Amino acid sequence: ASDLDPTTRAQLDRGARLQELLKQAQYRPLPVEDQVAVLYAANAGALEDVPVRRVVDWKTDYLQFLHTVHPEVLKSIYDNRLDRKFPSPDVKAALDATLKEFKQTSNYT
Repeated sequence: ASDLDPTTRAQLDRGARLQELLKQAQYRPLPVEDQVAVLYAANAGALEDVPVRRVVDWKTDYLQFLHTVHPEVLKSIYDNRLDRKFPSPDVKAALDATLKEFKQTSNYT
C-alpha cells in the first residue's frame, strides 16, 4: 500500500472513513435526519482530517452536538426529507455552519 499514488491513497482512505461512518448498532438504526447529517458531512469533506480509528467517535460527538446545540437543523432535515430538491439551500447552509462550529470546538486531527 505504500507504493500507491496520493490520489489512490486518498480515495482508499475516504472509503475506509465512509465504511466506519456507515456502521450502526444491530437493530438500532439511526434516524433518517442523523444519517443525512453525517453523510452530508462526509461528502462535504469534514472527515478528511479525522483518523479512520476516530470516525465512530467523531460521528457520536457530532450527532450529540447537533441534538443538544442545534436540534432545529435536525428538525429541518426531517421536515424537508420528502422534498424533491432535498437538501434545500437553507438546510445545506445550516449543516455547513454546524460543521464549521463543531470543527472549531472539537479536536479530531
